[in-house]
Amino acid sequence: MARTIAIVEDDPDQRANYADAITMKGYQVNAYANREEALEGFDEALPDLVILDIILGDEVDAGFQLCRDLLAKSPSLPVIFLTERINEIDKISGLRLGAWDYLPKPISLDYLAERISSLLRINEVRAENEEETSATAKRIGDLVLDQDALLVSWRGHRIDLSGTEFRMLAKLVRMPGHAVSYETLMNATMQSLVTNNTINTHMRNIRKKFEKVDQGFASIKSEYGFGYRWSG
Repeated sequence: MARTIAIVEDDPDQRANYADAITMKGYQVNAYANREEALEGFDEALPDLVILDIILGDEVDAGFQLCRDLLAKSPSLPVIFLTERINEIDKISGLRLGAWDYLPKPISLDYLAERISSLLRINEVRAENEEETSATAKRIGDLVLDQDALLVSWRGHRIDLSGTEFRMLAKLVRMPGHAVSYETLMNATMQSLVTNNTINTHMRNIRKKFEKVDQGFASIKSEYGFGYRWSG
């Protein structure tokens, strides 16, 4: 059965272009022009992945609100922001909400399709391996990382991290007790235009996700002006 991709984009030409390109890759596409249409569609059934613009009609932050609503219903749902709003504050806001990716317009339709495929593969492998620990899993104290499935568990509880968050955590715990520089963590994100503030936002998100299952979590330490250290 084809995976369902939802697109929320108020520009009709862009919406049609995205829908056509994604449909050609074998996905089913549900396209919405505004937040109200999208909410009605999501109430009927949640898609496998969502692509959101931030500005929808007269609502300048409609995409952010939709992201909140979606992740409240399904915390592990992959969400991609695709937008012309590429300043750092907006990017950080999107990441804080739990988006898996934040892509700038204009974008290559082939690249967009590849990002969708990649995120869906990650989510599929996670679902398949949720109840078991694979041979590639690495244990660091109470932490278990499965590099193949990009799965993380802490004291037996699954932690849903985005691909970027997982890569940063994996880099951080490679040498427990040793400080990891901002530059090294930036390289782990595999993104362009990454700043120290972006890294700090990712780390806050990671901490919050661990704190949801363990209020006393304190294994990620900040090294002021340099980076972070794993002390678990």
